[in-house]
Amino acid sequence: MFPGVEIAVGYVFAWAVRKARLVAGRADGEVDRALEAGMDRVHDVVSRKLGGDPALEQVAEEAGEDRAQLSDETRQWLALSLNNAAKKDEEFAAALKAAVEEVQAAERAVGGGGVSASGDGIAVGGTVEIHAEGGSVAAVRIDGPVTLGAANPPQPGTGRG
Repeated sequence: MFPGVEIAVGYVFAWAVRKARLVAGRADGEVDRALEAGMDRVHDVVSRKLGGDPALEQVAEEAGEDRAQLSDETRQWLALSLNNAAKKDEEFAAALKAAVEEVQAAERAVGGGGVSASGDGIAVGGTVEIHAEGGSVAAVRIDGPVTLGAANPPQPGTGRG
């Protein structure tokens, strides 16, 4: 896969979500101008190359559905379309890489690194290591009950078992 394609897919979706929210009158008032301009550039580079590609149309459709992320199928579809175009057109590949790097630089300048969460989400801007051993459970968050082993395990010395 061409370097940056997966990142570009994410930016194209973020751009489409942003535009869908503008149309619906629900745009975030605090979107940094440099970040927005960078996402506009990624979208422009991609849409000029892919034009009416059905994958790009599907991205816009899913963005209008107010999804938190693209479906796996659409993400893969757009990534394959972008990868194929980048392999066949070095000029497009270079423009896409430059546009992605512009958005990444804007994210770093804003300090968020592109990390955000809404609703009941969790956003992490660095490395997270979660480790469990010895029959235990470890997680960033668990929504609901967790049962390990038997529901009422015998206690030592009770003679049950």
